[in-house]
Amino acid sequence: MKLKLQLTRAFLISLLCATAFGLIALLISDKKIIGFDNTIISFIQGLETPTLTSIMKFFTFIGAGLPIVFLSLAIILFLYKVLHHRRELILFVWVVIGSALLNRILKIIFHRARPTIHRIVEANGFSFPSGHSMAAFSLYGIVTFLLWKHVKSSAGRVIFILSSGIMILAIGISRIYLGVHYPSDVLGGYLASGSWLAVSIWTYQLYLERRYKARQK
Repeated sequence: MKLKLQLTRAFLISLLCATAFGLIALLISDKKIIGFDNTIISFIQGLETPTLTSIMKFFTFIGAGLPIVFLSLAIILFLYKVLHHRRELILFVWVVIGSALLNRILKIIFHRARPTIHRIVEANGFSFPSGHSMAAFSLYGIVTFLLWKHVKSSAGRVIFILSSGIMILAIGISRIYLGVHYPSDVLGGYLASGSWLAVSIWTYQLYLERRYKARQK
């Protein structure tokens, strides 16, 4: 019963995220989200200082391709060597690689140009959805899911959730601050990854349920 409830929740979360992503994509295509984007950009870039710029460049760096690859490899080794996870390891790789491929596909579909209001760093490629935001949400999201049961105390779990959330938000905000993404790109990235993560967890839990039932026969 508990597993069925988890399956239902994962499916609904995936559906809600996908629906919200579609709504944002529609608003972008109709150019009805420009006011929202410009307001957020003005606020975030209005905070610009040399120190904050260095901090934002750091978060953008750790959310980039190479650092994400190294971090993912470290997590893979930890799951395999320390926790001796096998099926969970496959889920982790599936989510991280699948998110990267999904981002490429979505960028090609929507081919939105990057903002040019105030560019602090340079970036290539299309803008929607944000690749950094998708990678961060998928990586820290799946790590939270896989390691949650290994954090025993309530305080430890709160710190774990907050740390993951801060990393996801900081990487997304850094892309807006540095002028390489619209806020709707970042939000769209979170929603796309949220949908992918939830449907991946749903599929994984469905597999576990069917495997359990097969063993009971």
